[in-house]
Amino acid sequence: MPDVTELEDRIAKCNKILDENPNSQIFAALAEAYRKKGELDKAFRVCQNGLRIHAGYGSAHMVMAKINLDKGLYDWAQMEVEKAVDLDGNSHATDLLLSEIFIYKGEFAKATRILDKLQRVDPNNQHVNKLLEIAKKLPMESARVIEPAEAPEEAVETAEESSPPEPAPAVKISMKEMIDTLANIPGVEGVLLINKEGLVAESVWNSSKEPDLYGALAKDIERVVQAQVEQSPFGKYENVLLEAEGLVVNFMPIDDAMLLVKANEQINLGTLRLRLVALLEKVDIYKM
Repeated sequence: MPDVTELEDRIAKCNKILDENPNSQIFAALAEAYRKKGELDKAFRVCQNGLRIHAGYGSAHMVMAKINLDKGLYDWAQMEVEKAVDLDGNSHATDLLLSEIFIYKGEFAKATRILDKLQRVDPNNQHVNKLLEIAKKLPMESARVIEPAEAPEEAVETAEESSPPEPAPAVKISMKEMIDTLANIPGVEGVLLINKEGLVAESVWNSSKEPDLYGALAKDIERVVQAQVEQSPFGKYENVLLEAEGLVVNFMPIDDAMLLVKANEQINLGTLRLRLVALLEKVDIYKM
């Protein structure tokens, strides 16, 4: 692993190139350097901004996959690898990273199938062999159950010593991280967090229209919708989808605020909805 001085030097050189040419694909190397340095938020933003210009750059999707993996966003990491495969095809690197993601997700059979194939091609690869050992060992340890009442005391102690550690608590992400992730979905042109007064509190916005206009409009629509819903037996609204010519606006309440996602007609609404639900399960509304 490169030392900090080497990484800082690489970051400085990449930033210089980007300053001279903002459209350079060097953003992927810069994001990877930030990732290796442990600055995941910077890495994410750099890679996200670069992918808005170079959506067909497979290597950058691989970098984004590694960033998401480090952040504990395993589903997003898998999706980024799959984008890289769609663009450039399968490779040793995509298969290896995908197997790691499957291990973290607890999908050991999928990981094992990939790693078995990689091992047959390169039987002396230590990284592959180690991952394969982990993929085969973890499910066996998880399935091992010893009843204390039936097992000798020594066996109980051995089982306790060899049992896997308690799972780590679910990784929480900040509202800003959620907004950044949503803004990276193909077709999305802007994401706003709107406070109860209708003012924009947080945003990633690439549309030519002013975000404050959408914030005020969404708040007015919400008041009308909520007034109508309260007169019915349905309860509080959970989601509003507005479709117009070439425009999709989706907004939903989050605590005392509102999340608005503006997209173009190319958006896959099913994908958007699934990602919204998955992210909302991870977001910590108090972590800004």
